[in-house]
Amino acid sequence: MFRALVTAVLLIGLLSGCSNWRGLNTLPLPGVEGTGPEAFEIQAQMPDVDNIEPNSRVRVGDVNVGHVRKIERQGWHALVTMELNGDVELPANATATLGQTSLLGSLHIELAPPTDEEPQGRLKDGALIPLSSSRAFPSTEQALGAVALLLNGGGLGDIQDITEALSTAFAGREGDLRSLIEQLDLAIGYLDDQKNDIIAASESINNLMSQLAEQKPVVDRALQTIPQALSVLRDQRNNLAEAVTQLGRFSALAADSVNQTKEALVAELQDLGPVLEELADAGPALTRALSFLPTFPFPKETLLNWMRGDYANLTLILDLTLSRIDSGFFTGSRWECDLTWLELQWGRTIGQFPNPCNAGGPGTAGNPLIAPYRWDQGP
Repeated sequence: MFRALVTAVLLIGLLSGCSNWRGLNTLPLPGVEGTGPEAFEIQAQMPDVDNIEPNSRVRVGDVNVGHVRKIERQGWHALVTMELNGDVELPANATATLGQTSLLGSLHIELAPPTDEEPQGRLKDGALIPLSSSRAFPSTEQALGAVALLLNGGGLGDIQDITEALSTAFAGREGDLRSLIEQLDLAIGYLDDQKNDIIAASESINNLMSQLAEQKPVVDRALQTIPQALSVLRDQRNNLAEAVTQLGRFSALAADSVNQTKEALVAELQDLGPVLEELADAGPALTRALSFLPTFPFPKETLLNWMRGDYANLTLILDLTLSRIDSGFFTGSRWECDLTWLELQWGRTIGQFPNPCNAGGPGTAGNPLIAPYRWDQGP
């Protein structure tokens, strides 16, 4: 008995001599959450800890998941160290809130995911919840003080005066008031139906303002240049007026000229039609001739095959048949086709050589300059 008493006295003396001794809450209490083998420790910067003590509960969704280990002062705010169970899953940007279970209940710290941003990462051992993510629910004293302010001097007594004034203002105008409310209901309904258009218009205006803001240097420069441009226009006002007058006179002369020559112009356009039609019909032959004439007598497409630097290649086929002589020299003359018919009398067929005398037949019946040569059309 004496030994136990001495041990208790020595223990009390040692504890009383310790500077950190602040009662039983200084010691870890058995049975609290956050003391398991996988428990981990985090810290939170709190703007105010009110009357919270070590070993106070730490909750997530009204479930106890840990306890407060230590409370320290850090600058102008408090640094709270908490121990949590190992199965607690919270994002790294979680929030810490000082709350109270009921009006006269105990204080605790509530941990929760953020509501104003997307959750990121996971809360791990040694994590720190910054002061910007911490807050406190209104305490009982604050709620009672706000109620007292409202009842004693917050304007609650003026509600009766306001009610009496409204009753006097609308006395005898109940129908007008009912009609006003109905019109407001319809107007609000129309606005609700057009809310998507209103939102789209607001976004378009916002985009326009953004573009104008991006073009602010250009707009500023334009505003500085416009007065100078207006000054130049003012100085040239007489010249501009004279130019407009002369333009009117020229328009009148042009209209008179067109009226006087319109019949001749129409006739010339009508005469020009056949010329353009023939030119269009000769288009393929004309384009091929343009590629042949600059390099006559060799086609431009095969000119590089003929000229090889300091020497040239040449394969010459000399056709002295009567039909070739006829088509090459007498086409369009009074002797056209005479030699061709003479050759026909000797037993040659028209299909064996280009024959302009047999349009629509087996011959080529075309331009003799572009008709292909056949190897079996005679010696």
